[in-house]
Amino acid sequence: MVIWEKVRTDIEAALSTVKDPEISSVSIVDLGMVEDVQEENGEVAVKLLPTFMGCPALDIIQKNVEEALLQVDGVDEVKVSFIHHPPWTSERITEKGRQGLKEFGIAPPPKKLEQTGEWKVDCPYCGSPYTTMENIFGPTACRSILYCSSCKNPFEAMKPVSTML
Repeated sequence: MVIWEKVRTDIEAALSTVKDPEISSVSIVDLGMVEDVQEENGEVAVKLLPTFMGCPALDIIQKNVEEALLQVDGVDEVKVSFIHHPPWTSERITEKGRQGLKEFGIAPPPKKLEQTGEWKVDCPYCGSPYTTMENIFGPTACRSILYCSSCKNPFEAMKPVSTML
């Protein structure tokens, strides 16, 4: 039992080193992508939730997870699968993940949408709530481009994703 707990702890630590390929300040753990991890006789099966359908970074994430876990003592084989149920939502992002997004210059998604379905985000640079949507389409499917009226900086924001939308 003690050996399993050490392997489990090492697996969790290794997964937390796997960063989102496009946002190097946030791990897949803090993005809430890790849904399930099973270990049996040195074989680890990891189930991940993609943040968006068709995310171009999934192959890189899979490779990085495999490489990280194969460094763990006691792990001989790694199988990574992407699942779509339950669906990933932006509520899965941890507080550490939200901080990492801000450090990278990306506003985290709002924790709660307004009754109207509108979402407002604060500027990740100055914290101002006086922001406007410049373009719903950002550099990736999961981000939009906004503008801060206070510090005059454009910035990206993670789109809110909810099962309630």
